[in-house]
Amino acid sequence: MNPVLLPSNRPAERFYRGGARISAFRGEEGAAPREPEDWIGSTTTVNGEPELGLTTLPDGRLLRTAIEQDPVSWLGDEHVARWGADTRLLVKLLDAGQRLPVHAHPHDDFAATHLGRAHGKAEAWYILQGGTVHVGLAEDVDAAVLADLVERQDVTALLGLLHEIEVAAGDVVWVPPGELHAIGAGVLLLELQQPEDLSILLEWQGFAIDGATLGHLGLGFDVALAAVTRRGRASADLGALVSTAPASGSAFPAAADEYFRLERLPVDGVAVIDRGFSIVVVSDGRVEIGGEPLPAGSALLVPHAAGALEASGRGELLVARPPAP
Repeated sequence: MNPVLLPSNRPAERFYRGGARISAFRGEEGAAPREPEDWIGSTTTVNGEPELGLTTLPDGRLLRTAIEQDPVSWLGDEHVARWGADTRLLVKLLDAGQRLPVHAHPHDDFAATHLGRAHGKAEAWYILQGGTVHVGLAEDVDAAVLADLVERQDVTALLGLLHEIEVAAGDVVWVPPGELHAIGAGVLLLELQQPEDLSILLEWQGFAIDGATLGHLGLGFDVALAAVTRRGRASADLGALVSTAPASGSAFPAAADEYFRLERLPVDGVAVIDRGFSIVVVSDGRVEIGGEPLPAGSALLVPHAAGALEASGRGELLVARPPAP
C-alpha cells in the first residue's frame, strides 16, 4: 500500500467564519467564507450528519470503509488487537476567521454515559500562524455562576474567566477534556483530537448557530455543564497547557500521549518517517516522499503497510499518529 496525497476536505457552512488561510497554506484557489476546517484523513462525521466530514479516497471509497475492510493493513496488528478499526484520531487544519466561542468538550466517561459515544474529545493544537488564544479558567468558578453567565449570554464575563495568551508559530496548546477555551481571530493551527465532533457551547451570540438549542448536545445545559472543568489554573501553571514545541521529536506534552501523538520532523537532506498509520503534513519547505514532490501545505495519508518512508529535500513535517497501542 502506498501513501495517499489528500486534497482538502472542508465541510461547508460551519457556524464560524474562516478558510482563506487554509487555502493559502494548501496552495488552493479561494475559499468559501464558512469553510474554516480541513478534516484530513477523516473517519469522523460532523455531529448529526451521516457522511459530512468523511474523507473520500481517490478510488471513490470512503476512508472509513477502506479501513473497516482491511484494518490491519491500514492500522497495524497491535492497533487492531487493542482497538479494532477505530483510528483513534482526527486531524484538522483550522483557520479562525473570527474568534471562536467559549466552549469545552466532554471526557470519555461523560460521552459514554450521556451520549453513547466511544470517545470524548481531548484536543491539542500546533500553531502555524499565531495570535491570541483563551484557555483555562483563571480562578475557580461556581456551577451556579457559570450557568447564569451562559443563560444571560454575558460574553464579556465568560471570556474574562479565561487566561488570554499570545501564541506564535511552533507553539503548542494542550486542551484536556472539559477545559474551557476559545481560539482568537487570525490563528491558523493543526489540531489533533479524539475522533468525535462534540462541543458544549457557552456562548453563541454573533455565530451562525442556535446555541440555546444545539449548544448542550441535546442534554440540557444543567447536564452538559457538568462536563466542564470549573477549577482555576494559576498563571504559573499554564506551562502544562501552552508551550513551545521542541525543534524535533514529540511536539505535545506527555499528558496528550494517551489520546494522540505529534512528531515534529525536520528534513535537511534525508529523514525517515517511522512505520505506522499516520497523517503527514508538510508545514514548511518542499520535500519528496516516494517520488512525489510535496510543497508546504501538502497532506499525506500513510497506511501502516506502507512501511517506513524516506523524505528528502528541505522542510519540516508534522507527523500525526494515534496513541501507541
